[in-house]
Amino acid sequence: MERWDAFVRSLERLEWTDVGIAIAIFIVFLLFRKLFTTYIFKIIVATSRKTPTELFTNILLSFERPLRAFWVVLGTYLALVYLPFNFTTIDFVEHLYRSFIIMLIGWGIYNYTSIHSMTFIRLARKVEIDEDSMLVPFVSKLLRFAVIALIIVIIASEWGYDISGFVAGLGLGGLAFALAAQDTIGNFFGGIIIITEKPFSKGDWIETPSVEGVVEDITFRSTQIRTFSDAIVTVPNSTLANEPITNWSQMKKRRISFSLGIEYGTPSDKIEICARRIESLLRSNEEVDQDLIMVRFDQFSESSYDIFIYFFTKTTAWAEWFRVKEEINFTILNILEEEGVSVSIPTSNIYLENEEQMKQFEGKLKKESPSES
Repeated sequence: MERWDAFVRSLERLEWTDVGIAIAIFIVFLLFRKLFTTYIFKIIVATSRKTPTELFTNILLSFERPLRAFWVVLGTYLALVYLPFNFTTIDFVEHLYRSFIIMLIGWGIYNYTSIHSMTFIRLARKVEIDEDSMLVPFVSKLLRFAVIALIIVIIASEWGYDISGFVAGLGLGGLAFALAAQDTIGNFFGGIIIITEKPFSKGDWIETPSVEGVVEDITFRSTQIRTFSDAIVTVPNSTLANEPITNWSQMKKRRISFSLGIEYGTPSDKIEICARRIESLLRSNEEVDQDLIMVRFDQFSESSYDIFIYFFTKTTAWAEWFRVKEEINFTILNILEEEGVSVSIPTSNIYLENEEQMKQFEGKLKKESPSES
């Protein structure tokens, strides 16, 4: 009450010259803010880049925009201080300006924890993390959340809110929270497992028992996967962390394997010639990996002689792999045509040993065939 009375008395003796000087102080700081942003700050950053470490430069760049706002806050504060009444001594104004300073500091720290921060980029390079790894954005989001929570707690404390009871209550409420949020906590730690073990990176083609597609993003709760039908599937991290994951993007080469059925009755020398020509075809193809090529007469199946063909293409891209496979299949057909060899069609042959069995079989067919009209 006494402060308010002093404020009223000071207001009564306020002169226009005091107001004008206060406004001039504020304008000076606005001009200095422009000068600082355009020239002084750039000179400081350029000088800091010459130091052995980039830590100071990263901090400066993170606090560039908060520093611009700081000159406005400082200008208004000093302008109010100049006025004859003790406006800045009012509790509300003191808490307000302290809150502004806390928010500006938090703003700079928030920028420093950005995914694009040079600190994170250099750290990722040191620990040999891939550029497409989701670890950096995941840690960045976690730190930014912590910064925001800390700013809120500090400002609440500045305004006189008692947060000790809240902090103490966390211990009692922790168990209830853990029981109520088991799935959320499981997904969170599942995300940490996925990121630290790195079974895949952003943009990888993966397959699990529950989904197959390209990884687009990972959050605290789930991983987003775009399927080949161009739909987004959101999989909880706890589910994904407990499933076998096949990362097809990690293939260095892509397999082609099949059995070529040759019609029974084909001479053995023809089969051997076809097998050797197919193997020679694969050996001379620049798009086929030469480490392992197998073309072998495999087995006598129910309706054919089977030639086993097994090799890898150098490309792993789906469309390119199909193109190479098609070209090789057409060439194999040409080899079979040139050698006069036919591909087997699955059939069932019945062999009758004597004339009596032949008559019984013909009689059975007549009974089963429809009667003539």
